[in-house]
Amino acid sequence: MAAAPEIKTERLLLRQFRSGDVDDVFAYSPDPEYGRFIPVPHPYELHHAEEFVAQAILRPVSDPMWAIVHDGRVCGAIELDVDKLNARGEIHYAIARNLWRQGVTTEAARAVVCYAFEELQLRRIFARADVRNIGSWRVMEKLGMKREGVLRSNRVVRDESVDDMLYAILRDEFP
Repeated sequence: MAAAPEIKTERLLLRQFRSGDVDDVFAYSPDPEYGRFIPVPHPYELHHAEEFVAQAILRPVSDPMWAIVHDGRVCGAIELDVDKLNARGEIHYAIARNLWRQGVTTEAARAVVCYAFEELQLRRIFARADVRNIGSWRVMEKLGMKREGVLRSNRVVRDESVDDMLYAILRDEFP
């Protein structure tokens, strides 16, 4: 199985997950704030990190997922669910709390959006975030995404119905 290409940015390496990444994933994932708006198990145990990394390794290259590596350690993940038929993709990301508000997520997301538009020739990239997750809204806005609306009761996280904010950007809008 082919892997998604490595992407290098000023501070980051985006690469395929490896089995040796379990300890890094387990270092940040149990933090309740990290998992506050995303569907990670709570409490988060080592076997959850092992399962996550195994699933990431087996993810098809047609829907790439990258480990975000900062200072030599995996500190998060970013993925792109590709809909080739409609030339669009949905981006998802999560980063360790100690790197919040440092531009790391935006840097990784910008690289993936650039890859999606330039290499995959997608015409639209969209993202969703829990309406309470203002930090994620800011990432999307820094990418040039426009708010398109609220998806009411769009998903369930830990038995709670969640409204999602929807943002998107078209290829000709991306700087």
